[in-house]
This record gives sequence, structure tokens and C-alpha cells, in this order.
Amino acid sequence: MNEVLLRSLTPSVLGILVRRGADFAAAEDAVQDALVEAVRVWPDDPPRDPKGWLVTVAWRRFLDATRADTARRRREDLVDEEPAPGPAPAADDTLRLYFLCAHPKLTPSSAVALTLRAVGGLTTRQIAQAYLVPEATMAQRISRAKRTVSDVRFDRPGDVATVLRVLYLVFNEGYSGDVDLAAEAIRLTRQLAAAIDHPEVAGLLALMLLHHARRAARTARDGSLVPLAEQDRARWDTSAIAEGVTILQVALARDRLGEFQAQAAIAALHADAPTAEETDWVQIVEWYDELAGLTDSPVVRLNRAVAVGEADGPRAGLAALAALDDSLPRYTAVAAYLHERDGDLKTAARLYAEAALKAPNLAERDHLTRQAARLNAVRSR
Repeated sequence: MNEVLLRSLTPSVLGILVRRGADFAAAEDAVQDALVEAVRVWPDDPPRDPKGWLVTVAWRRFLDATRADTARRRREDLVDEEPAPGPAPAADDTLRLYFLCAHPKLTPSSAVALTLRAVGGLTTRQIAQAYLVPEATMAQRISRAKRTVSDVRFDRPGDVATVLRVLYLVFNEGYSGDVDLAAEAIRLTRQLAAAIDHPEVAGLLALMLLHHARRAARTARDGSLVPLAEQDRARWDTSAIAEGVTILQVALARDRLGEFQAQAAIAALHADAPTAEETDWVQIVEWYDELAGLTDSPVVRLNRAVAVGEADGPRAGLAALAALDDSLPRYTAVAAYLHERDGDLKTAARLYAEAALKAPNLAERDHLTRQAARLNAVRSR
């Protein structure tokens, strides 16, 4: 990499961008991005025309930033321009985009990326950073998704369930990169709720708000996970909880129960308890029964086993767990917790250590490892 060459080309590339219409500050940012990309790419793939390469990459960065800024301003303007009271129209262009982006012909990952790009207004670069993948990889994913739905008519898009599943996946991606995908999913779901009168849309929005309300308390200062029972409930967002509960109550009153409403009801019961000890576990088990009937999901039944262990004692929870496949994600962690509750610290410590090896992310692995170490320390006293 010839750093002298890069420095010598910078003023010229900057001047070209300004002459093309970029303001100086934005052009500077774009050129800096292009230089960073050059440092990464050129050692393995040096361009024939270094100046032309820098101009092309910098101009693309400038256009991406401009589009993102325009989309952001548009979203802010829409927030400021509150609609007059009254029923929302049955359909509009935004709603059609939701359904097209969530078409069943797309894979879930492609549908999420396309929704963020076409409806969320995020740049390809921002989406790639959020998913921790190279920008080129994300660009290819979005391009393939566009080609897949290019021949799909607007009157034959995906159904509501597919749209909601996509938004749920966006929310569950969490908070990586410079885009808070959980907050973005809430914003998109608010838009959908304003455009379509459907109890499951309301249920999903309530579920997101109730989970998001606990965000500040979920991690300690060192980044470690804080279990729900140990969270500082004073740090929960009470306004988000109140909004979520209100939305859920209106949806449930329509007597068209769906899985997102049932999940939101469980989250609301957790949010309503002043302390972990005052949680209404009996009612939570009842809601898990409803949810299991709606979904027949083994993951739901796994979570139900935890709730049974809290409501009826750890032996009852272990009996419910024994009826499930032990290859389920987090099965071993649940078994460890229930054995600890039952007083079998030796088995619990062993299972926590085993669960740590199967953990899907570093934070969860560290938490389970600490649990095993804690119980081993207690046993050695």
C-alpha cells in the first residue's frame, strides 16, 4: 500500500466530488471512507487507475450518505406531521412495500434486509454494519431479493403473518452496529399499526415495547447479562410498559388471540410485578398453555417448563422438561436452573458448564460459565 500515493490523490479526489455537487464537509467524509476502503482492498487487489477508483468509491459513499440523510429527514418530518384523528386508510404505498418485502419467495434474512432498505430507509452500508457482514455481501443479498420479487405483482404480496415475522426477526437482531435494529423494528411496526387494523400487529408492537422497556437493565456495566429476576426494575421504562399494556388490552378485547398477543401478555405479567417474587407465575403458565396451543412450538414448551418450575416447584418443572427433546436450544441451561432450584448444585454446575459450550453468543456463554463457577465455589466451602 502506497500511503504517499493516497495522500497525494486526496485533494484531487475531494475537488472532483465538490465539482460534482457535494458540499465540502460531506465530500471530506466520503473521501475518508474511500481511503479506509483503499487501505483494506488495495494490498490484495490494487486498481489499475487509483484515482478513478477513489473517485468512484467516494462518490458512492457520498450518495449513500445523502440518501440516508434524506430518509432520516423524511422520517422526522412524518413524526412532526401527526395525522388527524380518525381511521387510517386501508392501504398505501408504504404498506404495499411491507408486503412486497416480506414475500414468501424470499428467505427470512433477505426479507429483513430488503425491508430495512426499502421501507426503513437505511443504507446498504448501515444494514451490513448492523449484521456484521461486509457491505458487498449485504449488497448482493439485497440485489438478489429485489430480483426475486421483481416480477411479483403488488396485488399478490406476502400475507400479514409473513410481514410480522420479518419485523419480529428485525427486533430480535438486537443492537449491533451503528443502527439500533430493535428501535428500528419498533418504528416500522408503529407505521404498520397506523396503516392496518389487525390485532396481531398491535400484539407485536405491544410485545416489542414491553421487552424494549427492560433494555437498560439487561446488562451490567461490564457488559455481562443480568437475569430477569436480578434486574433493577427501577431502570425499566415505565412509559413504554404503560403504552405496551394499553395497546395489548385493546387488542385482547377484540377476542382474536394470536401468538404475538399471547407473548405480549406474558411480558406484561413480568412487567407488572413490583418484584421478581411477586410475579404471577400461575397466570404465566396459563398464557404459555394458550401460546403452545397456537404455535405447537417446542421452544414455547421449553419456556413453559421454566414457568411451571416457578409456579409449582422445580420438580414439576423438571417433569415438564423431561417430555421435551434435549437437543432444543437452551434446554441444558433450563435443566441447570431447575436443578439448582431443586438444591442439586452438583448437577446444576455440570449442566451450566455444558450449556456454556452450546451458548449462541459470547455474553450468554460468559453468564453460564459464571453460574457454573458460582455453584462450584459454594460446593467447595
